[in-house]
Amino acid sequence: MNSEAELMGDGENVQRPTSNVQHRTSEVVSHLYVHIPFCARICPYCAFYKERADSSQAQRFCEALLREIEDVQDRFALRPETIFFGGGTPTALTTAQLGFLLGGLRDLLDLSRLTEWTLEANPGSVSQRKAALLREMGVSRISLGVQSWDDDLLKLLGREHNAAQAEASFQILRDAGLANVSIDLMFGLPGQTLEQWKADLEKTITLRPDHISTYCLTYEEDTEFFLRHSRGEFREDPESDAQFLETAMRTLERAGYEHYEISNYARPGFASAHNRGYWAGHDYLGIGPSAFSTVGMRRWQNVCDYRAYSDRILAGEPAVGSTEILTPEMKRGERIALSLRTRNGIPSKELSQWSKESREFVDLGLLREANGNFVLTPRGKLLADSVAEAFV
Repeated sequence: MNSEAELMGDGENVQRPTSNVQHRTSEVVSHLYVHIPFCARICPYCAFYKERADSSQAQRFCEALLREIEDVQDRFALRPETIFFGGGTPTALTTAQLGFLLGGLRDLLDLSRLTEWTLEANPGSVSQRKAALLREMGVSRISLGVQSWDDDLLKLLGREHNAAQAEASFQILRDAGLANVSIDLMFGLPGQTLEQWKADLEKTITLRPDHISTYCLTYEEDTEFFLRHSRGEFREDPESDAQFLETAMRTLERAGYEHYEISNYARPGFASAHNRGYWAGHDYLGIGPSAFSTVGMRRWQNVCDYRAYSDRILAGEPAVGSTEILTPEMKRGERIALSLRTRNGIPSKELSQWSKESREFVDLGLLREANGNFVLTPRGKLLADSVAEAFV
């Protein structure tokens, strides 16, 4: 699942692109996101921009990505501290295409400040050759989209792998020397029982990944699951979802994982630096179709079509599809909502104009004050969105 797209929302209140996005600036940007839209199979729950892999277009697309990175270098002082390849499925590219893309990026960018390079991987498209290449090219962190260790649930989710393949892929990554591997899991699935969820958590713990992400299924528009939900085939159960989240918090914290953001757990020292940059409101650049960028008070999104994207970039034209100017109120609202999701919370002074609301949440046991910050309690984490809405 793609953190960058998830955090940036649906691009409401956007305008057509304006030329100011193209001007040369001296702003230093430390976080880079690259979107690879290709998937071997389209999962029925996924709302991120993706398309079936087309081998005849992939090489041209990789060339366009490198061209856009080169163009971005002409406009911004890009000194990446973190890089994140998401999708889609980056490992849907062939080993040769990955080598071309990653090698080209290394040639173009100054990576002397790089501390974390993440690449999302699907267990169905991991191989020993790809894993060795990623390690050789400097990718330091893998986010492995397991989602479940239950084969029936994997079929429901439309995944191309089974549990045995997922475990084999995890071992391939470890054997290749990749020392920072995250496993993604999903809960709140149609028909999923609490026992199945406990089994998924316990199985994951036995593999000792460095990081675990647990996402609650949401029914997003323009997905097959949304249509089935609309027809009444699938139903949401907030009480059950709360049980799943409570179980994850209790089980993973007991196993030594720090719950540093509502959906994310890490062994000490393995929290995602890239995502923490988003949550802190740092500037970042997005490369590829549908990718968002935010620099200063500007946010823009590339066109959501990889063919049109490649055509524009290779023709020397911008691929921006929409842009908006953020207001201080918008930035503050985002900062509050995202910070509240994290272990450190939000400085108390940031909520000074909502003193009544914040005290009420404290009295209700949803917030607590610690080290000058307001932090969600375990109970508050179950209602995080509702709490955040009171301050934006």
